Amino acid sequence: MGHINCGTISRFLSTLFVVLSCICRFSLGTELSFVTCGSVIKLLNVKHNVRLHSHDVCYGSGSGQQSVTGVTAVEDSNSYWSIRGTRDAMCHRGTPVKCGQAIRLTHVNTGRNLHSHYFSSPLSSNQEVSAFGEEGEGDHLDEWTVHCSGSVWKREEAIRLRHKATDVLLSVTGEQYGRPIHGQMEVHGMSSPSQHSLWKAMEGIFMKPSEMPAGGQDYSHTHTEF
Repeated sequence: MGHINCGTISRFLSTLFVVLSCICRFSLGTELSFVTCGSVIKLLNVKHNVRLHSHDVCYGSGSGQQSVTGVTAVEDSNSYWSIRGTRDAMCHRGTPVKCGQAIRLTHVNTGRNLHSHYFSSPLSSNQEVSAFGEEGEGDHLDEWTVHCSGSVWKREEAIRLRHKATDVLLSVTGEQYGRPIHGQMEVHGMSSPSQHSLWKAMEGIFMKPSEMPAGGQDYSHTHTEF
């Protein structure tokens, strides 16, 4: 696992919403009932009512990588994550994310991937969760498996994200930071499933499956309030 200087802010995906607004047309039909590859979403921890969040603030202990937290604010742009495939398995835009599928979640504003490893988290001493990589490329520790019921990730369903390499679940148990991120909650990995590890897809741009013939292009998507 490499170490990347957290002081260098990546601009990867930072203009994604502007680009999508230019090249995509809005869908006026029924919203998708499932989550798809290429979508840009916010994830809500159901138990603690906080959205998965990151920013260019590094941990002062552990890995020293970019911190990942939970925030109560609904409108914060630093809570958007892009759903992507892994380095070994493509995740074609608009394809429903399957239960049991491994994905990467890339933080839109910094281009770093949701990541975990065998460092202790600063407040609870569970497993640290960080944001790692540059321009969407990190390593195998960026991969998370979607645990849901049925065959695909349904938007109304609370799901769990299990870290593929270390087998912990993305969780929040309520510990709060002081300065410089006062009031934000620690996000960490825990080995056992509980109400603390349930997440739900909320606001974002949900890419629609293409209805174009093979070889064509379709930039349609479904949008919910930011």
